Formats: sequence, structure tokens, C-alpha cells
Amino acid sequence: MPKPVPSASLIIFDCDGVLVDTERVANELLVRLLADLGLVITYAECRRRFVGRSLSSVQEEVEAELGRQLAPDWPDAVVRKETLHAFEAGIEAIAGVREQLEWLAGLPHPFCVASSGQIQKMHATLGSSGLLPFVKDVLFSADMVGKGKPAPDLFLHAAAQMGHAPETCVVIEDSVPGVQAGIAAGMKVLGYAGDPHTDAEGLKREGAHLFDDMRALPDLLSAGL
Repeated sequence: MPKPVPSASLIIFDCDGVLVDTERVANELLVRLLADLGLVITYAECRRRFVGRSLSSVQEEVEAELGRQLAPDWPDAVVRKETLHAFEAGIEAIAGVREQLEWLAGLPHPFCVASSGQIQKMHATLGSSGLLPFVKDVLFSADMVGKGKPAPDLFLHAAAQMGHAPETCVVIEDSVPGVQAGIAAGMKVLGYAGDPHTDAEGLKREGAHLFDDMRALPDLLSAGL
């Protein structure tokens, strides 16, 4: 049986939680760092509030809640530094996603990664998981645009750089801000809900078509969902 072919002209993957299993480590660390600042929240609340968002927007919300400003370099000097250190223990690829990248690369069919994280972080996590060779030349970060997710800027930038019209692209996301960004960009969005902590109802509410197994991706993409 011939392999299915995606109907979208470009597939845009989020990174954390879609390609690499980083959300647990990153959010457990963020809970501890916020507690050090005096903001005590649970792991579940951290996931709900901050997954998929840029660190600059996280800092703005934390400052508003604490009623004081943090050091301007808090995202880089504290969060990113500690996160990269935590990732040194090794990061696993999301179950089944390597096979999907191999499938797309073998067609071949255009795909890229658009993440709130910095390029350095993506190199670390994708490198540790063994996925970097698939995407090393097609990485796009929120640092490249004026506004991160949930604004559409990052996805629009990625599509433009790859040479595709937004309405012909499909985004694969696992966060509510990411789904909001994809929909705002005029793209179809597949919401990956394979992690039990993912806000599946939130993804669906914002307009994503839900799936929870990466092995379903070829059929979903070929069906135009």
C-alpha cells in the first residue's frame, strides 16, 4: 500500500511536547524557580498557565502577580541557564515522532519547527533526542519575531521563510497559546494530546483537531485535518 501524502504544503511542528518530551522537566524546574521568588503554584497550574508561552510573557505575568519587577535578565540568567543544565541528563523524543519525521523526509515533503524556545535550546533538546538532523536547517524561534505565541507572528514568519501561504500550512501543537497562534495565522491546527497533563479540552476549544498518537499523523495529514 502506498504511503499517504500530506495535503498541506507545509507541516509546522512545535518543539517541546510535540517533538521532544521536555515539558515535565521544564515545568518542574519552573515551579521551583517561581517558589524561590515567592510565587507558589502547583505543577498542574504551571502547565496550564505557562506551557507554550515565551519566557518574556511569563516574566510579565509573574511580575504583575508579585507586584514587583524581576531582574531584566531573569529569563536568560536563571530560567534558560537552569533549564539547559537540567536537559543535560538527556531528553527523549516523543513516542512515534521519529518515524513521522522519517516519513516526511522520505517523501520528501516540507516541514519545519517553530518554537517559543531559543535556537540554542532547540539544538540541545533535539540534539539529545537524536532528532536534530531532520530539522537543523529549518528551526524558527519566537526570538525572531516581535510577538510570541499566542500571536500568529512566529508561524507566519516560518511559513514566509519556507515559501508557503499560511492557508496551505498545518501546525502541530500541544499548548493552548500555540493553537491560538496557529488559528490566528489562518492555518489548520492538529492538537497533540498524548501527555495526560495536556489541556486537551482547551486545545479543542481553540479550534484544534485532537489526536493522541503520533502514528495517526500520516492519515490525519493526508485527510487534510
